[in-house]
Amino acid sequence: MAVVSRGFGARRREQDPALPPGQYLTTDFPVLSAGPTPHLHAGEWELEVRTETGARRTWSWEELLALPQEDVRTDIHCVTRWSKLGTRWRGVAVDTLLEGVETTAAFTTVHCYGGYTTNVPLADLVDGKAWIATEFEGAPLPDEHGGPARLLVPHLYFWKSAKWVRGLVLTETDEPGFWERNGYHLYGDPWREQRYW
Repeated sequence: MAVVSRGFGARRREQDPALPPGQYLTTDFPVLSAGPTPHLHAGEWELEVRTETGARRTWSWEELLALPQEDVRTDIHCVTRWSKLGTRWRGVAVDTLLEGVETTAAFTTVHCYGGYTTNVPLADLVDGKAWIATEFEGAPLPDEHGGPARLLVPHLYFWKSAKWVRGLVLTETDEPGFWERNGYHLYGDPWREQRYW
């Protein structure tokens, strides 16, 4: 008889077309991190957007919360094969942060407190596809899930939704981040099972 830890129950994909190939459904929200969890106070948190020319914009925590907030209901899919359907988030659209930013960049390197990085094509962060999320299920985002703020890019595997986000650096070339340098796929589309190189 096999022993299965809580949160590893599965539903076959054939029974739920909302699940990408190779994924199982969970009602938990597993915590997976590369390194220790940063514990940031709102007063020390800052978000930066920097273009390929070095032009930069920054927001304090209070300034971020003063921007228009959006409610997002979406499914999320982890490369470790769990999916959580119908999650509720609140945050600022990346479109809002990029208003008036002049760039010809095609890519973004996402930088996080704690040193984590990931790469995302700029086209996958605009046109209503990505947010800086500050709330999950109606409450402030817990530290272990990336609080006070994380990037939310729900159409890609969840490692692209970088926790503890501190900056988006716009680049002309695709620069692999932490997991991408360690064998994860450069793009990470769950519907194409782009898990690894």
